[in-house]
Order: sequence, then structure tokens, then C-alpha cells
Amino acid sequence: MTEITDTKKGTTTLGIVCKDGVVLASERRATMGTLIAHKSTKKLYELDDNLGMTTAGLVGDLQILARYITAEVELYKLKRGASMPVGSCATLLANILAGRRMFPYWVQLVVGGVDPSGNYVYSLDMAGGCIPDDYVTTGSGSPYEYGVLEDQYKKDMDMKEGVDLAIRAIHAAMKRDAASGDGIDVATITKKGFVSLEDKEIEKRKTAMKLS
Repeated sequence: MTEITDTKKGTTTLGIVCKDGVVLASERRATMGTLIAHKSTKKLYELDDNLGMTTAGLVGDLQILARYITAEVELYKLKRGASMPVGSCATLLANILAGRRMFPYWVQLVVGGVDPSGNYVYSLDMAGGCIPDDYVTTGSGSPYEYGVLEDQYKKDMDMKEGVDLAIRAIHAAMKRDAASGDGIDVATITKKGFVSLEDKEIEKRKTAMKLS
């Protein structure tokens, strides 16, 4: 995540589909060129009980989009008495991004969540591309994440396995990507709702996996 008009996305985030829900994760470092501008940047957002989003790109653009889509999700619930489906949320965001071709939002997003039709994660690019997959990553740390995910992801993994894999993938990226670091945020989304893991739980899992 960068704070100047630079197309590079100095960030590491991911979304993983599990058999009983979705895991979203990110690290916390914000960079401005080679400067570490912030060490506790929010890159993982709860949009609703069933929806979440991770962000990479320009801080200002990301914050605007996070406020906008959170409001739209709430309006949908008020009007229809039900939570917005994951695909609808991803499509709405993609349409917003596509409508700004002349003055684009410099972002890369992951939207994930659960609804009555299943569990989903979507990767969104700045031009409005919207692609679902079993797992997606964003930012400068994504090549290192994909190396871990390609090797260890399983379609039938449960949430515990998904959380451990997310932590392992983010940790690997933080080891090699200078623009990623300063801690890990992890959230799970299931039929029971959106839950953010506490730092002590993440550290406990890292210790159990012997990650240093």
C-alpha cells in the first residue's frame, strides 16, 4: 500500500475459500517509495457479517472505496432485509472501478464472503476486472504468497487449515518483500459471521507452525 501516485502496490493480502467459509488476511505496512510511512495500516475491512475486503494501492483511493461500498452494502440490507450476496458486492465494486477509466482508482482488491449459494473470493483490478477463484492474492508480496498457496492449498480444507495457510503465506511474503511487514491481520467469514483474530491468537499459531 503506497501513499503517492505510484502504480506499484507495496502490500500483501489474500483471500482463501474453505469448505466452511472464507479467510481474508493482510499485513500492516504502508510505504512511500522506500520509506515505511505507517506500521499499522488498515488493509482488511469488514463490510457486513457475511462480507469482507482487502485492499492494495493508493491509501486515499482505498479509503474512499471502502466507505462507499460499506454504505452500499448497508443500504442493500435496509432495502431488502437480507445481506448482499458476495458476487453482487464484487460486481458493484467492479462497475465502480470500470466507470473511472479516465481517472482510475489505483487499487487492487479482494472481496470475499459467504451467502446462501456458497463461499467465494474475487480479485478486482483497477480497470474493473472481476475474477472468482479458490484463492487470490494482491500486492507486491503476491508472488511469494502464490508460491505457498499453490503448494499447500486444498479444496476441502477447513477454516483452521485455511487460517494457518493464510498466516504462512503472509509470513513468507513479509520475509522477502520489503514493502510488507509490521504484523498480520486475519479475519474469518462463516455463516456465524465475520470474526477478526486477535494478535495473540495469530502469534500462537505462528509458534505452533514454527514460523520465526
